[in-house]
Amino acid sequence: MLWARVQSAPVQFTVIVIVAAILLDFFAPHMGARAFGPIEKFGARLAARKRAAILAVAAAAILIRLALLPVAPVPAPEIHDEFSYLLAADTFAHGRLANPPHRLSIYFDTFHVNTHPTYVSIYPPAQGAVLALGEILGHPWVGVLLSTALMCGAVTWMLQGWLPPQWALLGGVLVLLRLGIFSYWMNSYWGGAVAAFGGALALGALPRILRSWRAGDALILGIGTAILANSRPFEGFILLVPVYVVLGARLLKSRARTPRVPVRQVLAPLCVVLILCGAFMLYYNQRTTGNALSFPYVLNVQSRFSIPLLAWQKTRPAFHFMNPQFDAYYNVWWKSVAWPNGRPDTAKNIRLALIDNGRNFGAYFLWPELCVPLLALPWLFRDRRTRFLIVQWVICFAGFILVAWFQPHYAAPLVATTFALIIQAVRHIRQWHLGGRPVGAGISRAIVLCALIFSATHTAYLNLEPSLEQRAKIAAELNARPGDQLVIVRYFAGHNPSQEWVYNGADIDHSKVVWAREIPGVSMQPLLDYFRGRRVWLVTPDSNPAKLSPYDPRAQGNESSMSGG
Repeated sequence: MLWARVQSAPVQFTVIVIVAAILLDFFAPHMGARAFGPIEKFGARLAARKRAAILAVAAAAILIRLALLPVAPVPAPEIHDEFSYLLAADTFAHGRLANPPHRLSIYFDTFHVNTHPTYVSIYPPAQGAVLALGEILGHPWVGVLLSTALMCGAVTWMLQGWLPPQWALLGGVLVLLRLGIFSYWMNSYWGGAVAAFGGALALGALPRILRSWRAGDALILGIGTAILANSRPFEGFILLVPVYVVLGARLLKSRARTPRVPVRQVLAPLCVVLILCGAFMLYYNQRTTGNALSFPYVLNVQSRFSIPLLAWQKTRPAFHFMNPQFDAYYNVWWKSVAWPNGRPDTAKNIRLALIDNGRNFGAYFLWPELCVPLLALPWLFRDRRTRFLIVQWVICFAGFILVAWFQPHYAAPLVATTFALIIQAVRHIRQWHLGGRPVGAGISRAIVLCALIFSATHTAYLNLEPSLEQRAKIAAELNARPGDQLVIVRYFAGHNPSQEWVYNGADIDHSKVVWAREIPGVSMQPLLDYFRGRRVWLVTPDSNPAKLSPYDPRAQGNESSMSGG
């Protein structure tokens, strides 16, 4: 009951502020202007200096988040995906695209990681590259910080191509407040900002190309495309289809008048970037899977998931794993969460999926204060300036139902489009009058005020119980001990497979702390012999609290029955 009240408080406050703004503007229209006028004038002056506005928004994301470190310290990874991205980061930071397979990989095999033919993360490399930059600079989270700042700045730049400068700056501020400080995109290693950055570059380049046919804008479109292809390729492809359709149509039309300009100024630099991107992706696949046409992600899915992740793929018989945690995850948990509304093969399932995804999308990106601009949808639909953005948004959102489930960072490429539509809706609201009174001005100011007040309530997307905070503490304790350590993880029956402890860096043999899995029926002696000289520990994550103790190999046969899924 208490949590429900906490959750409803922003909604109630938003309603109060909006109503108060309407009344204020109706009975005292100039009072709001006195309070907000100086701020708006300052914003207009800053927005007129477009580069300064972009830098200001990006710098604000960094400075505000760093200022909050005493109360919101650097996050510890908790989700499978985060550890996989961190493996990619460590691999790249070591100057490699892939790591050789370990001879004892059975003990180190874990979620969202390939152990053969190479030991690598299954995910596209863009997020790992950003984290690798952070690792080189001192900590992987530095990469998260920088990528989130780039996202905020890039969205501001994109909006400058579609909207007047002062409204573009407002959109950048709203992205900063909504996603750039407290969201899990900033406070985890799970990603989101990198793909949003790529989407913003692509969307911002399009109107600039159509206005001036500059080679630099074509290069930016190519870079945005490359980032999307290496961060969220499926969603990025759907986002880019309308972009390239419109660009292609305008190129064909323009060639009739000036045939050489589009080829020299747009097609040539764009193709160069796309060819380089394609060559890199083929090379990356060759290094990680041994096949230039096989992605690490696809290889992993084909060997573990019986329930497919994409709508057109077929269900396969369940895989058998020696590892009980894999059985619990892939054959039990995944079956319970994949396609919650069924495959999108009937009108009913499609409708339910759209409703469910819309609810999740709205909860993360809009609720509650940014839902107010939805009141201007009738004006938005009649606005010719936003028709492309609306069509693109609808196409992308429809594409989400083709995936087995929805997470907010899946929609990261759509961030720039979403906030462009929000800002354009606010512009329409700003013009509203009631009885000759400018009530729209008060509503628009109330939206921004609520976004500022409630920014801290838009925090992490998932709150795992229990979290992996105990793993982070034990890891820190072992890293502080002299000498190298080997930790054998023993799970109890009924262990939650989402709470995985077995993750390692790129160079397992030379890591100070190595994490290994105890598997029922599999002798640990080869592992103990291989790492002879390390101090060996046993950790039981399902103890309350998690227990760390010296490992006794004689106890494996007696206690392994406690393990399982």
